[in-house]
Formats: sequence, C-alpha cells, structure tokens
Amino acid sequence: MDDDLTQIEENPDPIVRFARWYADASTAGLAREDAVCLATATREGVPSARMVLSKGFDERGFVFFTNYESRKGRELEENPRAALVFYWAELGRQVRVGGAVERVPTRESDEYFASRPRESRLAALASRQSRPIESRAALEAEFERVAAEHPGDEVPRPPFWGGFRMVPSEIEFWVTGTNRLHDRLRYVRDGDGWRVERLSP
Repeated sequence: MDDDLTQIEENPDPIVRFARWYADASTAGLAREDAVCLATATREGVPSARMVLSKGFDERGFVFFTNYESRKGRELEENPRAALVFYWAELGRQVRVGGAVERVPTRESDEYFASRPRESRLAALASRQSRPIESRAALEAEFERVAAEHPGDEVPRPPFWGGFRMVPSEIEFWVTGTNRLHDRLRYVRDGDGWRVERLSP
C-alpha cells in the first residue's frame, strides 16, 4: 500500500487508482470492503443517504442494484445525480464520487440477479422496499408465498428491480494525515480526460 497521494501521476486515470485502492481493501481482511454510502436527493433537493453494496466498477462508472420503487430508486428517477463515499477506516482512506446516474441495460440486471442466492432473489420479489408494511409476520408470509410460487431455482427478476450506474464527473481520494493534515486529490472530468487538483485538508 504505497499509493499515498504524494505524487500526481502523469496521464491520470482515477479508475486505475481506485482499482488499486479497492484491491488493497479487498486483501486487508475488512468486513465489507464493498460497502458504500449512497446519497440521493428529491427533485426539491431534500437529501437522504444509506449504505449499499458496490457491485462493480470500470471506466464507465460504479454500479449498484436496488428496487427501482424504493426511496433511492424514486429519487434517482426524478433527480438522476448522486454521491458515493467509500470509507476504509482501517486503511485511513476514503473515496468520494459524484456524478450522473443511469439505469444499467436490462441484460446486466438479469445477469446479476441470476447470480444471487435463491433466497435473495425471493426476497427481492417479496419486498416492496421502503414502503410501509403491516408487520414482520406479513413480510415473512409474503416471502413464503413467493417461495411456494417459485419452488425451483428459476426465480425471475421482477421488473421493479435492477441496477444503476453512476457516471462520475469527479472522484476524490483522501488519506489520513498526521495532525489532521490529510492528503486529498480530486479528479475532475475534463473532456475525454481528467484534471487533477490537490485540495487543502
């Protein structure tokens, strides 16, 4: 883990740097290196945030999956911009990402949904995420009903469930520093490339 932000790389690519950091987190034995805080807002700008799981990243952006009818799903439909924060406290690192959000193609949602454990697929069918429910017992009864309706391994992806991709317009890398003199580099989208600037802590 020698990537300490002291140098700004030539021909910078923040996804390359993020991949190195994510690999470090993956090999460090953290409980959930893929946990990320997702912040969304309504059309009027009322914010909300929650932890989700990152399910992939590449030069196109960062992917997560959810119920499209959940609070975050509804907010992203009416205000398709968001922010992500990866925080790896044990490594003294965080990454902040901001940008536009779009639905991933149906094929990507189908492929990821099919890779999930059967029980997770059944739960996606049974849950009307973020909506009020009568009781825990009612939720479990709906899960059992859905399980009986789909007794085998073939559990179809519901149309209200799928993926989003954040297309980043900026990515900031942050490293804990002594005396709170943290290191911060921000990559800002600039045409087909990126502009890098060092930020004061």
